[in-house]
Amino acid sequence: MNSISNEEKKPSCDSVINSVAYRDGKRLQDVTVEDISEVLKEPDTFVWLGLWQPEDAYMRSIQEEFGLHDLAIEDALTAHQRPKIEQYGESLFIVTHTAQKVNETIEYGETHLFLGKNFLITVRHGASSSYKEIRKHAEERPEMMNKGPGYALYCVLDSIVDNYLEILHQYTEQFAAIEKLMFRNTFNQQAVQQVYSLRRDLLSLRNAAVPMEDICNQLSHHFEELMPKSLRAYVRDVQDHTNQVIRTTDDLREMLSNAMHVNLALVSVHQNEVVQRLAGWGAILAIPTVIFSLYGMNFKNMPELDDWWGYPLTLGVTVAGCAWLYWKLKKSGWL
Repeated sequence: MNSISNEEKKPSCDSVINSVAYRDGKRLQDVTVEDISEVLKEPDTFVWLGLWQPEDAYMRSIQEEFGLHDLAIEDALTAHQRPKIEQYGESLFIVTHTAQKVNETIEYGETHLFLGKNFLITVRHGASSSYKEIRKHAEERPEMMNKGPGYALYCVLDSIVDNYLEILHQYTEQFAAIEKLMFRNTFNQQAVQQVYSLRRDLLSLRNAAVPMEDICNQLSHHFEELMPKSLRAYVRDVQDHTNQVIRTTDDLREMLSNAMHVNLALVSVHQNEVVQRLAGWGAILAIPTVIFSLYGMNFKNMPELDDWWGYPLTLGVTVAGCAWLYWKLKKSGWL
């Protein structure tokens, strides 16, 4: 299989390969798979190999070239692995979840990483942006690349977490728009559905970020032979950003829940006010209803039949009673 220097080009096979050798922090040349084992023997040299959904046969050849563990290879060939960090002999195997915006939706993929003293292998599955720009940025800092593949690993992890933060910023804007809809005294089913959807998306992002915090924590405290002390401050910075993602998603989910409760309370209060008004008007209408109902059942002892003032007096008492009750209810806040 021929080496390809551009990850964006996809050959007929399923793998997208970028295989480059670095020495003293500077890019040397593209390396074919067959020559990798020989290049790894050279001092102060490491290989950064990028793959995209590789086939089984190809991964087996990679295993032979780099001396990778069988269990790590089996995991790398299969997507939907849980995020983790494992040490196999003198190399590390790391699984991370990636997040990427695809057609206005957020999709999640995986990146599996093999880190050795003189190599870094990235295996991407599913939704994941190309690492071409990451590699380019790293190559612009030869003084850092000179620290070995640990710096390349940091660049990949930092890019993954930066994507988390970018997506979180979009979720924060969505939250601001939804919050305006929730602080109304009318029930909005669409807004409630948006709250549920956003809470679910925030939970997915949090689930992707939480294991990354543990991975960074282990890298910053262990594996000194693979992650030099001079790089641990950078890894801790990635950990801090990851912690920011976790705390912000928790805060947003809590505020969304509170906003929903506030909306339900406002709707309930508004309904109670409507019920109070209806009850108040019902009480006012009860006065003429009772009086006129009594008159409707009495055709013998009706004051207006014998006295000219009877009918006006009855109407006056009815109006006065309604006006007094209206004043009392208005004063108490029922109307």
